[in-house]
Amino acid sequence: MSLPLVPRVRVPRDLAGAAVNLRDKAQGRRIADLRPTPRTLIKVTEHASLFRYDPYPGIEQHGEPLLFVPPLAAPALAFDLRRGCSVVEYFVQQGRPVYLVDYGPVSFEHRELGIEHWVDTVIPQAVRHVHADAGDRPVHLAGWSLGGIFTIFTAASDPSLPLASATAVASPFDLTQVPLIAITRPVNAVASGLVSAAYRTLGGVPAPLTRLGFQISAIDKYLTKPISMLTHADDRDFLAQLEAVDRFTDNMYAYPGRTFGQLYHVVVRSNALATGVVDLGGRSIELARIDVPVLVVAGLGDTLAPTGAVSHLVDLLTGSPDVQLVQAPGGHLGVLTGRAARRTSWPAMEGFYARHDSD
Repeated sequence: MSLPLVPRVRVPRDLAGAAVNLRDKAQGRRIADLRPTPRTLIKVTEHASLFRYDPYPGIEQHGEPLLFVPPLAAPALAFDLRRGCSVVEYFVQQGRPVYLVDYGPVSFEHRELGIEHWVDTVIPQAVRHVHADAGDRPVHLAGWSLGGIFTIFTAASDPSLPLASATAVASPFDLTQVPLIAITRPVNAVASGLVSAAYRTLGGVPAPLTRLGFQISAIDKYLTKPISMLTHADDRDFLAQLEAVDRFTDNMYAYPGRTFGQLYHVVVRSNALATGVVDLGGRSIELARIDVPVLVVAGLGDTLAPTGAVSHLVDLLTGSPDVQLVQAPGGHLGVLTGRAARRTSWPAMEGFYARHDSD
């Protein structure tokens, strides 16, 4: 008679280390090193700040500059989560010039700003500033989540931009393959008017709701976090990652009203992204017009942007000379800056950029 399979539960082996870690947590001591990677503010515009990360001591810079694009509602610290597990820190240590455009918090006064504001103004301005600051070198433009969608829209909208490549990390382009959206479609059909009235009245989606949505996308990890902390009590790096992710989640922003309305009606309800042609700001954006290399990164454990939803972008980029799909471990945030990204996503990205540098 065979016995039923019982899931293996991790048990801390280093009891002394576990005791130290639990004591630090109980006393409110920080485990993660949350110091930001050193950077310099080089440009401030009405709705964004542009930062250049300081070169790593003793490492000569080389290659084209890399500009990171965050999504709305999520803080830009996603790219600099903590020391030892930071996207920008990794690329700075590779010797690559690294930049970040940061929108900052969104308030009620931003309620009339639509997607085209970022795609036509904020991101192109940042690209041109980086291009000039880096000695007129073309720019690798890389965005995460909605920032990846903005990156692709920007590359398709203005072929004159000095781009070396475009990267979309965990950015869904076929919403029918996103379970969290699929199960809400019957509600959308009935309650779309209520949703519209709500975001117009509030001027957007409040930060607590965006935070809740992010937590729901990884509800299993959220609910089992106390158990995970106990079973990994001797793993200080694991606990540091949890601490850093908590800080990220606690700092989520609101969505501006008009932008959310566009995402809800144009992207979610109609799934226009999947066609490769999106009406935005009175014109059509055709993704097939992108004529620079594109890297698409999908997380194997991403429930918010599953691999099928992300990889659909590859089929839409018929004008790109080189399209590469990378599937790596991690959920929506983890594929960008999880502990495994140090061995998977980041080296793959750097390899892609190195191939398309002009050096």
